[in-house]
Amino acid sequence: LAGLVAGACSMGMGEWLSVNSSRELSRRQIDIEAAELEQSPQMEKEELVLIYQAKGLDERAARTLADKLFQSRDAALDTLAREELGVDPEGLGGSAWAAAAASFCLFSAGAIFPVAPFFVTSGPAAVIASLALSGLALGSIGAATSLFTGRSLLFSAGRALMIGYGAAAITFGVGKLLGAAVS
Repeated sequence: LAGLVAGACSMGMGEWLSVNSSRELSRRQIDIEAAELEQSPQMEKEELVLIYQAKGLDERAARTLADKLFQSRDAALDTLAREELGVDPEGLGGSAWAAAAASFCLFSAGAIFPVAPFFVTSGPAAVIASLALSGLALGSIGAATSLFTGRSLLFSAGRALMIGYGAAAITFGVGKLLGAAVS
């Protein structure tokens, strides 16, 4: 249970930090783009013309579109952020808190499978039940991913089992080395 709570907290905090850092990076890039737009609007317009030409517009159409967008500073900045930086200024990667909560909950939901048998039994029976229940959960999750990836059901289930059991073996080995194995 301590590992479940610690892991869920770690995943939640890590996800919050990741999303928040990504948002801050995107915001900084947009701020730099805004400064460049303020200092050299013509150069930024030329960059946009080149981007649109690279996407298949002829030079005249690209210039017409860039001229139209540059009539409004906000439209120009929004378009430069999207086209040059690949950043959606409105979204900036979603909510760090929602991502943290989702990560915490999903980790907890997955981590309950190996822990649950220890609520009702102990010793070797609990270990075997934990491995079986975990294997069932891992295989099911792997099989479900095949619906999205197009990989075969057996491949996806097998991969999830191998990785999950591999992680469990490493965790057990480290615990054994540190003298904290379940007896």
